[in-house]
Amino acid sequence: MYLERNSQDTLRLVSGEFRAVAVIGPRQSGKTTLVKEVFTNHDYHSFENPDTREFATRDPRGFLKRIRSGAILDEIQLCPELFSYLQEVIDESDRMGRFVLTGSQHFGLMERISQSLAGRVGMLTLLPFSSQELEAASLRPEALENVLLAGGYPPIHVTGASPERWYNSYVSTYLERDMRQVVDVKDVSTFQRFMKLCAASCGQLVNMARMGADLGVDQKTIKSWLSILEMGFIVYRLRPHHENFRKRLVKSPKLYFYDSGLAARLAGIETSEQLTTHPMRGALFENWVLSELLKSRYDRAKDDNLYFWRNHTGHEVDVIADIAGRLLPIEVKSGMTIGSDWFDGLSRWRKLAGDRSLKPHLVYGGAERQSRAVAEVVPWAQIRELLELI
Repeated sequence: MYLERNSQDTLRLVSGEFRAVAVIGPRQSGKTTLVKEVFTNHDYHSFENPDTREFATRDPRGFLKRIRSGAILDEIQLCPELFSYLQEVIDESDRMGRFVLTGSQHFGLMERISQSLAGRVGMLTLLPFSSQELEAASLRPEALENVLLAGGYPPIHVTGASPERWYNSYVSTYLERDMRQVVDVKDVSTFQRFMKLCAASCGQLVNMARMGADLGVDQKTIKSWLSILEMGFIVYRLRPHHENFRKRLVKSPKLYFYDSGLAARLAGIETSEQLTTHPMRGALFENWVLSELLKSRYDRAKDDNLYFWRNHTGHEVDVIADIAGRLLPIEVKSGMTIGSDWFDGLSRWRKLAGDRSLKPHLVYGGAERQSRAVAEVVPWAQIRELLELI
């Protein structure tokens, strides 16, 4: 079963502008399915296949010589020896979109692209299904709690896999396969605790000293582990906005996951009933909104333009989208009943930002769309309206 992806048209466009195109993103986000759907006439080679990887490693020129027209090279970061030879082949022809590369480790792939294929490769980041994609396929759960728990990974929605069991397997596989390819994790149990601590810290400022103290490791290790999770598109650090508007600002980023379902599972939340009253409900909803904003940008091959704003006294705005120098403030509230105090932060921000600020938006867990003087109020199920603005 194939679900149409919002990035399909963008991928076709990018492949017409570059000799090669790379689709990166977390494992199981649908990269292989997408590129096979778009590039039906390309040969397919997966470097997770030991025979294919050995052939390409031992005889890269012979491997590439067999490719007469176009080819999909799946999980190419597993065969780093191929990149230099791939550059030669790409430079021999002006044909656009001849090679389609996919990879699940951002740093490993991007490092080699920048070294060997700079200027030759168009980039697209593919995250798990967005709310729009699931809604279009009539697969999005009706209740917000179920949306947060299920997340967006395709196997959960396409095959009907249990989110709890699937995420347990995903975490185990990620630790056993990907982690040990990147770094020597001697104490797997400590790293598992680290990932759970990240989930518990969702939506909070990154405090590596505190995390290290909680786990009994140094800050250097925490910094390395966070970077590894970022490489694998597991966690995302939201940067503070640099405009101070005459106010002292915090400088630490905030920690989120690319997928709310994975964060919920690592936090030990198993059912929608538990999530309804769980203290992390608000943070997970904020995480979900942020990931939807990121997906909308990435699906159009646009850079990340999202920040948060917080001054030293604790006043903050959850998300600031920088749109060509104009700033769109977004507040996120998981409650279903709109409270008058929800707009305090947005009102304070607008006074500070002045003409730089676009009309604020507030996304909440209810169902009524409202247009107020201070902000546009958008129900979670209608988040598409906000995505079109950023």
